[in-house]
Amino acid sequence: MAPEHLYKTFMAAVPSSALPCRFSDLPGVLRLPPVQAVFSLFPHPGGKRDEKLILPINSSLSVTLHQDQLKTTTTAALSRDFTQDRLWLNGEPSDIEHPRLQSCLREIRRLARKRRGESSGGGEGDPPPLSQGYKVHIASENNFPTAAGLASSAAGYACLVSTLARLYGVEGDLSEIARQGSGSACRSMFGGFVQWVMGDEADGKDSLAQQVVPETHWPELRIVILVVSAEKKLVGSTAGMQDSVKTSLLLKHRAKAVVPERMAQMIHHIQQRDFEAFAQLTMKESNQFHATCLDTFPPIFYLNDVSKQVIALVHRFNAHHEKTKVAYTFDAGPNAVLFLLDETLEEFVEVVKRSFPPKDNGGQFLKGLPVKAASPPEDLLTEVVRDPIPGAIRYLLITKPGPGPAAVEDGSCHLLGADGMPRSSR
Repeated sequence: MAPEHLYKTFMAAVPSSALPCRFSDLPGVLRLPPVQAVFSLFPHPGGKRDEKLILPINSSLSVTLHQDQLKTTTTAALSRDFTQDRLWLNGEPSDIEHPRLQSCLREIRRLARKRRGESSGGGEGDPPPLSQGYKVHIASENNFPTAAGLASSAAGYACLVSTLARLYGVEGDLSEIARQGSGSACRSMFGGFVQWVMGDEADGKDSLAQQVVPETHWPELRIVILVVSAEKKLVGSTAGMQDSVKTSLLLKHRAKAVVPERMAQMIHHIQQRDFEAFAQLTMKESNQFHATCLDTFPPIFYLNDVSKQVIALVHRFNAHHEKTKVAYTFDAGPNAVLFLLDETLEEFVEVVKRSFPPKDNGGQFLKGLPVKAASPPEDLLTEVVRDPIPGAIRYLLITKPGPGPAAVEDGSCHLLGADGMPRSSR
């Protein structure tokens, strides 16, 4: 007799509302785009005033990237045949007892029990009562580097919470639950540009994510990720922020005197689609975030020499045009995230290729949205491209703002098989 399973799969790229998915005896899938909630544009989360509840010391803003280019996919299954809760990340067994993951799982299960108690017998689409006691199997995969400064934890927890919520029949605003896994994950529950409001209440009930504009607001905006390194960071984001909160006076000054005004300015620039103002403030915020890292004791170095070369290249390109046409931002890692308009994309990508020539290793250097070849003017190349560094950049990923979590009906996307075990492990 086939085991009784309840399945849900989510794919996430960047936050938004997920499509409805019904419970079924057959595998079902939900997808979530990675949060970038791959990136904190600005102001960068400056640390936590409460590490247990993951409450920030300042509000922050991010953009969700399109899941057609970057995504986290998570499948979860309930079964009375499972003997314990289990988790697999990128095909490998992982620790499901991690405190933050357990916080999310406990809260989802609590809300599911509450919903069951308030229900008068349940409706046609409700899961069977015994499912509340079933163990859960979870499998999650990223199609982008993990723990390399590309918000993999934000995407992962946003996808996890969305998947579990659909699996257990929990509805409503899930950003508070996602925040308990990874602060930035709360922003990944929506698409487009999203702010994480720091809130004032001690219990964190008002520390939530709010969508600023949807992913369709700025159709000309493009985002180019320069992957310098896919290696795991030496200093993780959480540990780094904890040290900064304890030792950086600049961080404390930013939270009180800088961030509130910059948040209001940035939201205005985005709403008005004022690219130059948006771009300049994005770069200033990124620079000040990394200044805070240096002000931490011992100092934290997330940028490397190639990161600095990218910064210099962007400023030379803008100076040549006498206009801010490209902006950079770096989260807790060396990989650059660049913002530009579609009209600038082809020329700038060619400049990057000339500055960091790809190694002929058979790999694809340009990924994501298609980019036509360009022939920049010689005076631009002479002024902007200096001392090329072959192989310094592994690849470019071109994308745009995208929606949040979405249900996927394609059975091939399921990460768990009919027996509740990862397909990739067989």
